[in-house]
Amino acid sequence: MYKIALQKVFYVVLMLLIISIISFGAIHLAPNSFFASGELNPNITQESLEQLKKVYGLDKALHVQFFSWLRAILGLDFGISFASGKAVKDEILSRLPITLIMNIISMIFVFVIAIYLGIKSALNSEKRFDKLSKQFSLISYSMPSFYLALLLIIVFSVNFKLFPISGLHSVDAGEGIAYYIDYAWHLVLPIFVMVFGGIGSLSMYIRSLTLEVLKSDYVFFAHSRGIKGYKLFRFFILPNISPPIVTILGLSLPGLIGGSVILESIFAINGMGLLFYQSALSRDYPVIMGILIVSAFLTLIGNIIADLILLRLNPHFKRTNKG
Repeated sequence: MYKIALQKVFYVVLMLLIISIISFGAIHLAPNSFFASGELNPNITQESLEQLKKVYGLDKALHVQFFSWLRAILGLDFGISFASGKAVKDEILSRLPITLIMNIISMIFVFVIAIYLGIKSALNSEKRFDKLSKQFSLISYSMPSFYLALLLIIVFSVNFKLFPISGLHSVDAGEGIAYYIDYAWHLVLPIFVMVFGGIGSLSMYIRSLTLEVLKSDYVFFAHSRGIKGYKLFRFFILPNISPPIVTILGLSLPGLIGGSVILESIFAINGMGLLFYQSALSRDYPVIMGILIVSAFLTLIGNIIADLILLRLNPHFKRTNKG
């Protein structure tokens, strides 16, 4: 077990280093820079631009900039945002809560609904419920999130005036419980869009997994022994579809902070997705790198958590990792 833990730690460190090198190089080699608009401004002298680049350390060679950034990252210093002048860590922490709230709530609903639809569809294959579920999943999978968001705004915000159009708070939100109710009311539409868009592909995947299990020999012999209903589901279906679902759940971890660029832009929500989009447009290198590294770290941690859960669920997986 300790050997596996050391291997995982080494894997995380190595992958973070590789990802940081590739990301750092790709961002700095992209056309234009944060000072592109200043270079086109006749009122800004070349000396002023050079001084600004010197202040931000952009006058040094690329490899020197990378190692300076790497040393700062080891001390959990993500640098200073070019656009706002604030610490990148503060920028991320200020946008993180709303993105976490939206994504955690939507992920819970997506997995619960998708697991229910997928398993029940497989158990009622080619029956009415299965056909309706497949149609719903197809609509969910093919519906563009930006189109659904705009459609909901037009219908429920503009025409019926049931939900706010954008933002997180109303002007007359009040205080106490009324403030939080207003806060939650603003999140109904964006969370609904996130849930609706995520159910389709996951439910079809779980349906496929369940159908494969139902066709297996051990389920056939379970039927021959008279095992049906809850016992069949508990002891034969669930243990065999759990590992892939756990893996997907682990890979979904980066999405908790990644946010949704499109939805946060449409609903004017100052989350991580909107921050990343604005930073990419302005070539705010420290913020971009900060978000990328945190997302990469969560991706790797999500994989490790999924592996550890699989070690608990699947003895064969445990023997494979030990070997």
